[in-house]
Amino acid sequence: MSRKSKHVSSSSLNVSAAQEAYLKKHLLQTRRVRLFQFIILISFISLWEISTYFGIVNSFVFSSPSRVIKTILSMAANGQLFYHLGITLLETFISFFLVNFVGLLLAIVLWWNESIAKVLEPYLIVLNSLPKSALAPVFIVWLGNNMKTIIVAAVSVAVFGSIITLYSDFRSVEEDKIKLIQTLGGTKRDILFKVIIPSNIPSLISLMKVNIGLSLVGVIIGEFLAAKAGLGYLIIYGSQVFKLDWVIMSIVILCIVATGLYKVLTYFEKKYKK
Repeated sequence: MSRKSKHVSSSSLNVSAAQEAYLKKHLLQTRRVRLFQFIILISFISLWEISTYFGIVNSFVFSSPSRVIKTILSMAANGQLFYHLGITLLETFISFFLVNFVGLLLAIVLWWNESIAKVLEPYLIVLNSLPKSALAPVFIVWLGNNMKTIIVAAVSVAVFGSIITLYSDFRSVEEDKIKLIQTLGGTKRDILFKVIIPSNIPSLISLMKVNIGLSLVGVIIGEFLAAKAGLGYLIIYGSQVFKLDWVIMSIVILCIVATGLYKVLTYFEKKYKK
């Protein structure tokens, strides 16, 4: 074997060894993070249960993990929990779809026509910074006390930020790629579908991860004011009749739902990057 081939072989071994060492270190770090997250969660739940058991914290006001579990089981047994959870998820998914569809469509319109973008940009900024909870009572007057009001309120929470973010991302695409399409005789439509949108798919997925949480927040805000069912309704109704176990249970379920929806989108993001 020549010296050159021996050198290449030894270099390949060094690279593979370094990669293996890096992967082991990364896996170890990930396991440590998961372990500490699990320890924090278990410690919080244990401290909460112990403090309510010994009367340090009022269990009537703050409930307890055991009472929350009992409430979940009892409401799941008669189907109430699944009904309210299903309503909230349905409203969230509809709002999430509308936010992404309308956000993408209007961002394309703004990118397509710069004059429209210059006219509408200050209004979009104002609407995005406006507290959406202030609009919810107006939506009730306009649309009535129903699911439409909740969905519109949820869409209003996220859609303006989505439009602004996507429009900024569209404008930040490398100019050289656009000039290349134009040099080859491509139209503005070709630029949109062959450069702008493909270049921003990672941004779209990242924005979806944000929008799913904002849609859920908007739905809960709407359910606080205009709902007859849903987890937001349970929170408001439970606080009014002092069934605080319902309130804490709904908050816990909302945390689990938000985490689950975020993890699903993160999974698809990783699949796309592969």
